[in-house]
Amino acid sequence: MSVLAMCEGQPATVHLQASVADSIRMMLKKGVGAVAVVDGENKVVGVFSERDVMKKLALSERDPETVPVAELMTSPVLSANENTPEQEALETMLGHHIRHLPVLDRDGCLLGMLSIRDLLEARMKELYMQLEARGGV
Repeated sequence: MSVLAMCEGQPATVHLQASVADSIRMMLKKGVGAVAVVDGENKVVGVFSERDVMKKLALSERDPETVPVAELMTSPVLSANENTPEQEALETMLGHHIRHLPVLDRDGCLLGMLSIRDLLEARMKELYMQLEARGGV
């Protein structure tokens, strides 16, 4: 299965000039743990995640309404493309301790946001189907 097909819905994005507060609001609105940060050409230049909130903002005493997301986002971005094999995407995420991997087109524009949950759910379905085929379920 294509890693892009595993991505759920329209990916959450914020512009490079957005505030941290705007980014958090977008994550809450979309019910996701990360947003892709895009520039004026809609190219992904960073990822801002719950982990960034905890590690870089929570105890900093900085005002999330005034801090630009560009200051706290994770960059450069590790990414996949729609032809990236599932196993490679999983190894990238596990090897770098990340839970969100943008799926980009050849121009660096966002197609989808793959989460570790998407990969694990696909793997669980595959294992369940294998068990069912063997008569074990």
